Amino acid sequence: MKYIVLLGDGMADYPVDELGGKTPLEAARTVHMDFMASKGTLGLVDTIPKGFKPGSDVANLTVLGYDPGSCYSGRGPLEAANMGIVLGPQDVAFRCNLIALNDGDDPIMDDFTAGHITSAEAAAIIHDLDRELGNKDYQFFPGVSYRHLFVWRNGEEAMITTPPHDITGQNINGYLPQGGGSRKIRSLMQDAKHVLEIHPVNLERINRGKKPANAIWLWGQGRAPRMDKLTDRYQITGGIISAVDLLNGIGVYAGLRPIHVEGATGYTDTNYVGKGRIALAALKELDFVFVHVEAPDEMGHEGNLAGKIKAIEDFDEKVVGTVLQGIHELGDVRVMVLSDHPTPLIKRTHTTDPSPFAIYSSLQAENSRSGLPYGETTAKASGLIVSPGHNLMGLFIKKQ
Repeated sequence: MKYIVLLGDGMADYPVDELGGKTPLEAARTVHMDFMASKGTLGLVDTIPKGFKPGSDVANLTVLGYDPGSCYSGRGPLEAANMGIVLGPQDVAFRCNLIALNDGDDPIMDDFTAGHITSAEAAAIIHDLDRELGNKDYQFFPGVSYRHLFVWRNGEEAMITTPPHDITGQNINGYLPQGGGSRKIRSLMQDAKHVLEIHPVNLERINRGKKPANAIWLWGQGRAPRMDKLTDRYQITGGIISAVDLLNGIGVYAGLRPIHVEGATGYTDTNYVGKGRIALAALKELDFVFVHVEAPDEMGHEGNLAGKIKAIEDFDEKVVGTVLQGIHELGDVRVMVLSDHPTPLIKRTHTTDPSPFAIYSSLQAENSRSGLPYGETTAKASGLIVSPGHNLMGLFIKKQ
């Protein structure tokens, strides 16, 4: 049996008045996900355990069968794993966003992506930050677009930090790091502003009418987690396809090989078809492939209704559709599609509500045939909810 998971990050949402009370997922044209749901198993999965903040780190650990309560230590160390950054037992990794602030006496989080700065521009900035501010204890590492990493060697982690996407349009002063070690982190963030305000990349972006990356935001700190491998647990081989360091880092800890797709960006211009095709090719040699698409989540954070519907439709047509059309060449295949968490347009951040999932098998006898299309309302109506959510992977990968 082959297994493939197709995850549209943040696809789930709340009903929207402009859509006649439908969610973006329900309003979008999703013939392939509807087919999977109606001909297979449809339900809800609770991906955010009680007491955890909703995020793609916790949610995707849950989807892959891990109980975050026993293994989650922070977002930073998960991203470090994919970047090949070795963490000592006392090292603390932070996610480092390049952000755009409307600065002044009341600094406002204008854009947590710094205008979706390019990876090349961002790399130049991060390298210069490391040269100006780095030392034997502080190191900056470039990632993709606005997503980077900071490592504090022999650092402190017992502080409260806030994801920048949770405070768009808000004054940042009440959300700066607090608690043990936070004074050093806040000082570093302030020092970075002085470097960035005169950086050539930012001056050029301003000249072109683009938002400058005029600050950094450090959050999601943690030490290296201890996790068993998904591949060992089920005695399978596996790979992961994502443009996001976080997902690939989770995959590394889970024993999944990161698989590169040319043109995968982590945004709406990603190579959807390429992800589907390369997933099919990978399944010829692997037992399990996890495909992650970030675009719907980005549109949710932007509050972009039309963009989110388009991202969902592209995911359905170009990823789910490509996979369903190609699985007949692979023998027995089980396919799961789901959202890891909602990213409601009205909130522009993640929530803890359960998300819909559907499982379809090429072996028709395995399918329960819900007869319902894919969506939040129909998934709830199915009466099936998997909670705690980390049990879902065990239901999906049935031991032969």
